[in-house]
Amino acid sequence: QVQLVESGGGSAQAGGSLRLSCAASGRTFSGYAMAWFRQTPGKEREFVASSSRDGINTYYAASLKGRFTISRDNAKNTVYLQMNSLKPEDTAIYYCAASTVFGARFRVSEYEYWGQGTQVTVSS
Repeated sequence: QVQLVESGGGSAQAGGSLRLSCAASGRTFSGYAMAWFRQTPGKEREFVASSSRDGINTYYAASLKGRFTISRDNAKNTVYLQMNSLKPEDTAIYYCAASTVFGARFRVSEYEYWGQGTQVTVSS
């Protein structure tokens, strides 16, 4: 089992940047595919980005590619989400997730472990 704790959320102006971090503890971090999802009130949780266990393969929601970057440091048991050129529609709670499922990429159901979420608010 793995425990996930997100940090780095907060408020930003449109066009600004934020970097989210997700620290993992428990079982070997490199054994998990990692992902970021986000959710706004009344909507389903939405895929943002994911990373393979070794960080070589990364996947993005088509609408976010080019602005958001996922990376991981297996030595530090941490995955990051760099968010640039933020827009008000990026406002959401952002969740870190971990998966032992082979080939896990963008489905909520593929991820067994979740953090508590961190709020990101972007103002215009």
